[in-house]
Amino acid sequence: MTTLERIRQLKKEKNAVILAHYYVNDDVQEAADHTGDSYYLSKAAASADADVIVFCGVSFMGESAKILNPDKTVLMPDAAADCPMAHMADIEKIQKCREEYDDLAVVCYINSTALLKTYSDVCVTSANAMDVVSALPNKHIYFIPDANLGRFIAAGLPDKHFIFNDGYCHVHKDITAAHIRKAKETHPDALVLIHPECTPDAVALADYAGSTTGIIKYASESSCDEFIICTESGVFKELIDRNPRKRFYPAHGHQCCTDMKRITLEKVAFALEHMEHAVELDEATRRKAARPLERMLELAQ
Repeated sequence: MTTLERIRQLKKEKNAVILAHYYVNDDVQEAADHTGDSYYLSKAAASADADVIVFCGVSFMGESAKILNPDKTVLMPDAAADCPMAHMADIEKIQKCREEYDDLAVVCYINSTALLKTYSDVCVTSANAMDVVSALPNKHIYFIPDANLGRFIAAGLPDKHFIFNDGYCHVHKDITAAHIRKAKETHPDALVLIHPECTPDAVALADYAGSTTGIIKYASESSCDEFIICTESGVFKELIDRNPRKRFYPAHGHQCCTDMKRITLEKVAFALEHMEHAVELDEATRRKAARPLERMLELAQ
């Protein structure tokens, strides 16, 4: 029996559903019941009709799934798979900003720990941040933890006052404007599609900036046949699957989240077989963290 066959057997035995982010390995994406970006997967987790959720991604994703599904078992195939950016906000600064601005909304990118979510008013993803923040009545927005996504949203909402945190995604920060210019020299007819976690000077060179799902949609609907993709390399699977006649090029050769790539089929099978690496949150934290996630799902409808 192959590992994939064993996973399918275990899914039936455990009444499990497998969620996978676009950034994990190709074979793990193939094994998943739902593959997508953080927004899609947060909705899939909230509506999962299963006893067990296996989340093929990094720790904040598993936490979010547990927050939205307290009665379900949420398993992480690799307990050490983490997102450094998820920890890059300071609670003392959040509290200081609340003291300074009466009309403040703390907007928390879903790429954050459960603890940071408990200090927030609403969560967002890169796919829904513009819509969610524009729907907020607050004038002052403290955007945590990613500064680059915050600045991208701020540029589209000039009537609001943004305070930025100094967090970042190392994969997207490392895709520089110089990389994009060099890739354009090699592929002059290619359109540049970029994730807004990249730096503003890199985003300024793009033909389209948006979430991972937005990038896939844009490339699929475009009449262009060539694209320079400025996000994590795992997205190439979905791009090629949907568009086998189109060509996709990285901005450079190291667009890789090593934490996402820790997830393997063998680890998925092991987690399911032994019910290992279950996400645990105390109920007080879970309830407080649920409010901004639930508000996100309401505002993003």
